[in-house]
Amino acid sequence: MRERVFLVVGYDGAELLDIACVTSSLDIANRIGATPPYRVVLATPGQQEISCDSGLRLAGEVGLERFTGPVHTLLVTGGQGHERAAASPHLVGHVRRLAGLAERIASVCTGSTVLAEAGLLSGRRATTHWMYARRLADRFPDVRVDAEPIYVRDGNVATSGGVTSALDLTLAFIEEDHGAALARGVAMGTVAYLQRPGGQAQMSMFLAGRATDDVMVRRISDHIVSHLANDLSTAALARLTGVSERHLSRLFVEHLGQTPGRYVRRVRTEAAAHLLASTGLPLRAVARRCGFGTPESLRQAFVDRYAVPPSRYRAVHTAAPPVDTTASAPRPSNSDTIDPEAVPTAASPTGSWP
Repeated sequence: MRERVFLVVGYDGAELLDIACVTSSLDIANRIGATPPYRVVLATPGQQEISCDSGLRLAGEVGLERFTGPVHTLLVTGGQGHERAAASPHLVGHVRRLAGLAERIASVCTGSTVLAEAGLLSGRRATTHWMYARRLADRFPDVRVDAEPIYVRDGNVATSGGVTSALDLTLAFIEEDHGAALARGVAMGTVAYLQRPGGQAQMSMFLAGRATDDVMVRRISDHIVSHLANDLSTAALARLTGVSERHLSRLFVEHLGQTPGRYVRRVRTEAAAHLLASTGLPLRAVARRCGFGTPESLRQAFVDRYAVPPSRYRAVHTAAPPVDTTASAPRPSNSDTIDPEAVPTAASPTGSWP
């Protein structure tokens, strides 16, 4: 039985969680039936022990320069030491060499800097930790940097955002290699809340509104989150605050980087994503609760935001719990039924956990 070799490139200053999210997920996949199994190898320059950001030390299993393959997936980890790693011609050269042997190439967090230095992201769309996206874009103008997604696939190259997005990317790899049932089993084993699609934002809009010091913007953003089904047009929000629409728009662009209308649409879409993943509410009810009015409006917003329709978003997550029957939940009518394509069938991975 041929193994899938998953070569993880580490260096001094690597983030331990970047590595562990990948290696632990693949280990769980093996334990619950991944066939062929993964063989995870930590490669370091000179097979040296590396010191992670946290101070913990990891022993290299193989020297980066001595590894000759085969490689199914080459993954470069991120961490505070990514700049030093990218400045090492020795490390970058061997990453470039190994990429030529690999079926899949990936990075976690700021590991994208090393891939970019090796020329592996030229002309490609890529992401990285949102805090370092501008630096990556300025340093490598031939890379189409998108700071928002959790992870990005461009051909056989995948890049992920900050730290725990490594888990999302690894789950996507496991689903690609072994199917959705096994990936759900790994998600359950890691007690992941849900398997997020790559297009989901690294920074939630529910947090963005609270991040500003502007009292008026915070007040309006709190109102938006608490009244999703209400009239949240710019005119209505301006009346609520007693300022002109123009002034309110200027404040939102200054403090949140977008107009009130775009902010409202994103918050509603994120709220709908949460309901789809955590409840069995019909699509029509989700749309109504989140202020979209119709399932078609919800679908358009989802495709724009996540590049998948709501039914697909729900289908790739673990099975939703029963329909909310609390007093506040809308009662479905004859036309307000659950879309059969929107609810995943129950499936259990082979093997057992733990």
